Amino acid sequence: MHVAFVSMHTVHGLETGATRRTRQTARLLAARGHEVTVLCSRWWGGDLPTFDHEGITYRAVTDVPATGSFAAKLPLVLRSVGADVIQAVNSPPAHVRTAKAAARLLRVPVVVDWWADQPGDSDAAYRRAVAAADEIFAPSRMVRTRIREHGAPADAVRVVPDPVDMDLVRGAGVDERADVLYARDLDGDSNVETFLLALAELRDRDWRAAVVGDGPNRADAERMARDLRIDDRVAFLGDLPPAEFVPIMKGAHVFAQTATREPFATGLLWALACGCVGIVEYQVDSSAHELVENCDRGVRVTSPQELADEIVAAAGMERLAVNDAFAEYDEDEVVDRYLDRYRAVIDRQGLF
Repeated sequence: MHVAFVSMHTVHGLETGATRRTRQTARLLAARGHEVTVLCSRWWGGDLPTFDHEGITYRAVTDVPATGSFAAKLPLVLRSVGADVIQAVNSPPAHVRTAKAAARLLRVPVVVDWWADQPGDSDAAYRRAVAAADEIFAPSRMVRTRIREHGAPADAVRVVPDPVDMDLVRGAGVDERADVLYARDLDGDSNVETFLLALAELRDRDWRAAVVGDGPNRADAERMARDLRIDDRVAFLGDLPPAEFVPIMKGAHVFAQTATREPFATGLLWALACGCVGIVEYQVDSSAHELVENCDRGVRVTSPQELADEIVAAAGMERLAVNDAFAEYDEDEVVDRYLDRYRAVIDRQGLF
C-alpha cells in the first residue's frame, strides 16, 4: 500500500505532538514494507524535490512553510504521487480540503489524523475539514469528543492511540536511579510544579526522583526544586531516547502525570507498560486519565497533596518492570489499526 501524508511541518523543522505522531506512523508503515511519501515543506539542504530518509520519501511542496502556497501547489504534487490513501494532519485545516479536492479526481480516500485543535484555526475551518474527511483518527476519546463538536458524526471518528514498543520494554535492562518519575516537554502546559510540590510534602521520606524532558520551563523547574530544598534528590535528565529512558522507567515505581494539556499521554503509557504505578492529576484538557481508568496500577488525583499521598500509598504495591496489560498498545497492534482503517476507506471508495 502507498500512503501519502500531508503535513506542511515535520519534526525536522518543527517538533510537536502532531509531527512526532506523523513521523512515527510513517516509520511503522515503512517498516512493514509499505510505500510512504510525506508531502511537506522542504527541510533538507539543496534543491532536490525529494529526499529519502529512514525508508520514507519526503517530497517538497514548498521551499518554506507557507499555508497559502502549500495549498495551491498540493493538488499537482498529489496527482504525481499516485498514493492509495491520503492522510492529512488537521492543521492547517485548509490543507485537508485541498487534499480532498485533489483526491476526488484521483478517486482515493482522505483520512485526517487529528492530534489537537490549534490556536488560530477557526471552528468554521475545522467544520469544513471534518466534512472533507472520509474518516478521522483521534489519539484519545477526549480528542474524539472535540472533533465531534466540530460536526463529525460518531461513526466517522476512530481512536488510534500512540504506540509503545513492547519488545523494547521486555528486552531492556533495569536502571534503578529513580523511584518517582515525571516525563514531558517542559513547556507552558507541563505543570511540573505540581509534581515538585508533591515531592516537597515528602521531604521526611526516602525517595529519589527524576524529571525527563526539556523545554523553556526547565530552568524555572530547576529553580523551584532548589527553592523547595529538594534539588539534591531530583535529577533533571533532559530529553532521552526510548532506549535510554525505558530502563529508568522499568527501575522506577511511580510515574506522575500532571500536564494541563495532553491529547495523548505518551510518556505515561510508556511508564505504565514498564510497570510503573501511574498517578494522574485530572485536567480538563488532558486525556491522561483515560489510560488509568479500570487500571489496578493507576489512580486519579486533583491536588499536590493527593499526589503526595498516592505516592506513599504506591509503596505498598508490588514492583513490576513490565505490565503486559498494555500490550494492546504495542506498535504492531497500532499499525494494524491504521492498515485496517485504510483498507476500509479504500473499499468504501471503490463502491462509488
